Amino acid sequence: MCLPFLALLFLLHAFYSPPFLFPSIDCSRLCPHQCICYEHADLVDCRGRGFEHVPRGLPHGTWLLELGGNNLSEIGTRVFTGLWSLRVLVLSNSQIQDIQPQAFFSLSFMEKLDLSGNQLTSLPVDFSTSLSALRELRLEHNNLQHISGLEYLDNMEKLDLSYNQLAVVGSGVFRGLSRLRQLYLHNNKLTVIQQGSMDMLPGLEVLQLSNNNISQIENDALAPLYSLAVLSLEGNNLQHLKFKTFISLHTTATHIQLSGNPWNCDCDLHRVFSKILHVRHLHVDDYRNVTCQDPPQLAGASLAWVDSQLCVAETATVLVITITVLVTVLAALVMAERNRKKNRGKNWDTESQNQT
Repeated sequence: MCLPFLALLFLLHAFYSPPFLFPSIDCSRLCPHQCICYEHADLVDCRGRGFEHVPRGLPHGTWLLELGGNNLSEIGTRVFTGLWSLRVLVLSNSQIQDIQPQAFFSLSFMEKLDLSGNQLTSLPVDFSTSLSALRELRLEHNNLQHISGLEYLDNMEKLDLSYNQLAVVGSGVFRGLSRLRQLYLHNNKLTVIQQGSMDMLPGLEVLQLSNNNISQIENDALAPLYSLAVLSLEGNNLQHLKFKTFISLHTTATHIQLSGNPWNCDCDLHRVFSKILHVRHLHVDDYRNVTCQDPPQLAGASLAWVDSQLCVAETATVLVITITVLVTVLAALVMAERNRKKNRGKNWDTESQNQT
């Protein structure tokens, strides 16, 4: 029995948009049992059929294979052999816990791979070996604890690693992804953005880091991101910032989101934000929503409302010290002048007595 054709078109439009006309449907063609194959469009729909293994007998001309919502648990070695035309593979929400080495062998022309909503804790070392044409990889909503095996994704443009268990993104993890434009790392457990972790990403435009536990961004961690347009850091554990962290961004225009952090609103933080707000290419989009957590008397207050008051006490202290120093110096000068005059008077008296 065929699914409604409009439903398939909706799926096609949502995940892939090739320049094809509406295909005709022929449900009589050779097709794996319980799957639906669509003539001319080369689409195979095996969604939610309870498969525990990738079905055999898939048409060799298939370019979109939908296997989401099954019970696969594992992707075995070379289970997609022969699918040279495959461009889009959907394996979402299929309870996948493991991917065997060479699982995607022969899929050298595949452009989009969806592994979201599974139970993966890691990727095989050779994960990307045969996926050099891949442009989009979705790994959100898994249990990934570390990342590796991405070095051969030369054409990758979008990588979604959100909603995982990543605590560290080490140096060189994204090496080789020189064409990456969008990187989603929100809703993980990251604590620090390390120097070197964003190297070799000159074309990155969107970096989503919200809802982690980030409390530190190392000075030059963002420096290699020459094309960064959006940097999202909301909902982390940032209390202070260093101006050097952001001035190292040599971009045309970068929009930054910083709300939802437990800011310690002191004079130093005021100075950093004041400098950032005066840099032409940096834009803090949610500055008015940046609120203080410390000191307690400012908890919940917007930094934009209290920033002019943060340095008042320090300014007063500096003024008192400056005035004290000036008074001391003036007093010393006055005393020195008095002593000079007194000594001069004594010298005149001595000279007069000698003349007499």
